[in-house]
Amino acid sequence: MGEPIPTTGRMPGLRSLRARITAAATAIVAVVMVLASIGFGAVLSSEVRDATARGAEARAKEIATRVEESGTAGIPDLDDDIVQVIDASGRVVAASEDAEDGPLPGDRDGEVVSYDGDPVLIVVEEAEDDVRIVLAVPVDGDEATLATAGWLLAASTLLVVLVVAAVTWWVVGRALRPVGRIRREVDDITADRLDRRVAEPSSGDEIAALAVTMNRMLDRLDASATAQRRFVSDASHELRSPLATMRQHAELARAHPDATNLDDLAEVVTEEGARMQDLVEGLLVLARLDERAPSPRGVVDLDDLALAEVSRLRATGVSVDGSAITAVQVAGDERLLGRIARNLADNAARHAASRIAVGVARDGSEAVLTVDDDGTGVPASERERVFERFVRLDEGRARDAGGSGLGLAIVAGVVRASGGTVAVGESPLGGARFTVRLPAAD
Repeated sequence: MGEPIPTTGRMPGLRSLRARITAAATAIVAVVMVLASIGFGAVLSSEVRDATARGAEARAKEIATRVEESGTAGIPDLDDDIVQVIDASGRVVAASEDAEDGPLPGDRDGEVVSYDGDPVLIVVEEAEDDVRIVLAVPVDGDEATLATAGWLLAASTLLVVLVVAAVTWWVVGRALRPVGRIRREVDDITADRLDRRVAEPSSGDEIAALAVTMNRMLDRLDASATAQRRFVSDASHELRSPLATMRQHAELARAHPDATNLDDLAEVVTEEGARMQDLVEGLLVLARLDERAPSPRGVVDLDDLALAEVSRLRATGVSVDGSAITAVQVAGDERLLGRIARNLADNAARHAASRIAVGVARDGSEAVLTVDDDGTGVPASERERVFERFVRLDEGRARDAGGSGLGLAIVAGVVRASGGTVAVGESPLGGARFTVRLPAAD
């Protein structure tokens, strides 16, 4: 007790949750942006080329109409177009000023070719008398536009990825800041400082829920440690009492041999030894229950256990009514279930004025064991505390009768381990009624 709780492992460092979330978010956004940029670039390129092709086709039709109406006389004056008029034999009969460097490839309609060192789109339009109009439209402007758009998309993608990474890093860091504070506070809590609690944020989110859960865990640990210390203290006190009694009688026999005899000393040692044995056995049972140690399970006749206790108490001269005992079976450890009946019977015998009643019945899917006495009963305010360890409501009489304050705690532990419930209330006899409910065997 009091030593720091050991910790293992290293801090997350570069593999922290903040870094992993930032990396994941950045990677996802980067992939989405790259795919979106590629798709946008493809669509933009297609739209630009289609627009250029549509404009070229419209211009070629316009020139073909002019040739049909006015002939080829005006073709050389077209200084803004690269156009040639080709007759049926493939001879260039007219050409614009920019198309005098050589014949245009009229057999490559709709294709981009190189003409005079520049990329051009070829469009062919049929006119009258098997005359073809071959128009070449420069596309170097389209290429420059698409290149500029590509650079802008790349720059915007990089910028968005960097912004997302920075914002994610900041937002996650801000969100996890309470977690870091909780971690530091919990790291400072040691076994002798379990009364400390972490600050609960007012955000109402998962972090606040984590803090609430952490405080609940600390409450349980604090209660468990307090109960353990109290249990050790009470057990030490209970064990010290019979040891002190035996030692006092032994010292008395040594110092004043005439004041006592061997039979008296043996009787004291026997009684106190039996008391110590009962106490140690009770502590061992509680320890096994706390550890949830596995125990043999089988079908147990609860009525047989109750009848055995009725016979035992009657043999000691106690008036016991067992007429309400009916045949019921439960599943569990017969030895532990026997402790339930034994401890409740002994408790009733210690507190009864003259009468005890034991009953066993089935209530639906449950087996019900009741033990009544005509004693003073248990006050309503003490009916929960009576099942705690080393609790005696009548300290003097319980000690004189050999009670250690563990009997009802063992009953509660065994019943809880068996999947049942136990409660204390008022008895028709005027004292206390202890009611145990256990799952009945099918």
